[in-house]
This record gives sequence, C-alpha cells and structure tokens, in this order.
Amino acid sequence: MAKINENYEVMAVFSVKNGEDNVKALTDKFNELINANATDVEMNDWGKRKLAYAINYETEGNYVFWTFTSDTAFPAELNRVFGITEGVLRFLVMKK
Repeated sequence: MAKINENYEVMAVFSVKNGEDNVKALTDKFNELINANATDVEMNDWGKRKLAYAINYETEGNYVFWTFTSDTAFPAELNRVFGITEGVLRFLVMKK
C-alpha cells in the first residue's frame, strides 16, 4: 500500500516566562522534528504577542506557525510530542 501524503498546518504558542533562549530551543526542536519527517516545510515565527486570555497565569506567548506535507501517521506523533513538552502553552495540528 502506498503512503498517502497530506498537507498540514501547525500553530504553537510557547511560554516566554523562561526567556528567549528557551523559546529558541523549543522552536529549533520542533523545526528539526518536522523537517526530519515531512517535506515542503515552511516556518513562520510570529514572535511574542499578547494572549487573548491568561494561560497558566501567563499573558504573553511566542507564536510559531508551520506548514508541511507528510504521511498521515506523523501528525499523531507530533501531537504526542507537543503534549508532553514543557514550555508549550497551546498547539493545534490541522489538515489543510
């Protein structure tokens, strides 16, 4: 059976309370993970923005947006890794 590739988008909000170095490390970690498992990867770092409401008593977060093409199994693994990584306030992986 041939692999089916789909287009996906990921929006992540990282905590800024531990400094810019921590945000850079998280961004690099997920960028490497996505690049290793997907093709046509584009990343846009939207920077630090005010949140609409406080999440874990934080009012600002660093937004990062990715688009990529991958097989259908990778987004589940990406969801799992986002969920267990400290410093990730919110994330959403969706099919384009």
